[in-house]
Amino acid sequence: MKPKILVVIIALAGLGGLAAYGYKTQRLPGVTGFEIGGPKAGDKPAEKTGEKAGEKGGDKGAAKGPGAPGGPGGAGRPGGGPAAVEVSKVVAAPLREEAVAAGTLRANEIVTLRSELAGRVVNVGFTDGARVARNSVLVALDRSVSEAELEQVRAELALARSNFERTSELASRNFVSQSAKDQSAANLKVLEARVRLAEARLAKLDIRAPFDGVMGLRNISPGDFIKDGADLAVIEDIRTMKVDLRLPERYFGRIKPGQSVAITVDSMPGQTFTAKVKAIDTQVDANGRSLLARGEMANPGGALRTGMFAKARVVLRETPAALMVPEEAIVPIGADSFVYRVQEGKAQRVKVALGQRLEGRVEVLSGLSEGDPIVTAGQLRLQRDGQDVRILDPNSRPPAGKGEGAPKGEGAPKGDAPAAGRTGS
Repeated sequence: MKPKILVVIIALAGLGGLAAYGYKTQRLPGVTGFEIGGPKAGDKPAEKTGEKAGEKGGDKGAAKGPGAPGGPGGAGRPGGGPAAVEVSKVVAAPLREEAVAAGTLRANEIVTLRSELAGRVVNVGFTDGARVARNSVLVALDRSVSEAELEQVRAELALARSNFERTSELASRNFVSQSAKDQSAANLKVLEARVRLAEARLAKLDIRAPFDGVMGLRNISPGDFIKDGADLAVIEDIRTMKVDLRLPERYFGRIKPGQSVAITVDSMPGQTFTAKVKAIDTQVDANGRSLLARGEMANPGGALRTGMFAKARVVLRETPAALMVPEEAIVPIGADSFVYRVQEGKAQRVKVALGQRLEGRVEVLSGLSEGDPIVTAGQLRLQRDGQDVRILDPNSRPPAGKGEGAPKGEGAPKGDAPAAGRTGS
């Protein structure tokens, strides 16, 4: 039994020695499992290969990769180089603040002709769409009955006047009482009033134009019997047009008589008419919270008509030299707005008050002056106020995917380092 135990102990010792030797060979990269006894004296250390080479390449790439301090993307970090930004200058330009509204056109004067008396139409003195002069007869009704009544009343008036004269003469001689004279005078006045009434009725049988204007489409023909109050035709004075505008109530107090209004209509694209605000309604519509304003404008050639839809722009304010900046320069923070102004190579954050926005540009009411350089691109790289910046030329941007700070193959070895996991040759 003792020899067997001795053999087992020697075998275990040998296996332990081999295990120790194998562990050393894995720890030393220049020693392979086939070089018994380790590296010879005087031999050069083996080249760093395999995972060590990959580790070297990976560490180098990590040290110079995007976002690392001193790397291409680390310019905006504290301790890095100046942040690359694009800059534009504050410019002064004329600016008009306008309120846009929808409106409806109306003729300066518009009347629907109606008859005050019933009767039969004997003549129509206009054609559809014709221009007519003031006091011209447009519709004539049958006058025969009214003329006969007028003649009857005139005859009674003549008799009453003769009786009054005779009674007055007799009263002067005391042949009749004063009461008889007064009764004769009252009868004369009654007949005079009846004559005027008959003449007025006769005049109302001729319907005349109240002003110079253009007639609409007629609704009657000669021979029609019309009742009192029936619609006959429409007459309009279109030499001057009115435009009724509905504006939000926030403009109340800013819309004033005399302000200019630019009017465009769909039927005449490319043509603009100029109106003036004439009056403003004293009340605000409680249903739509809108303000009604009325403008007036000339209508050369009668091109505009009642009922047309109008797009209106009311000039609220004109500034000959408003300070304008690009919209991309504005940095909103909470309820405030800021821009970065570049001074002596540093980006200073400045609070600004904004006005009107127009076509990609914003009006600055306070905080800047004309000609100030402001940052328009690269604000995200500015981590603090007063940071150093480097101004880029916007025309020299690299193509997409090859910009500054783009990685040159993440995890790939640089230079001539061999790929990880391969041994040197």
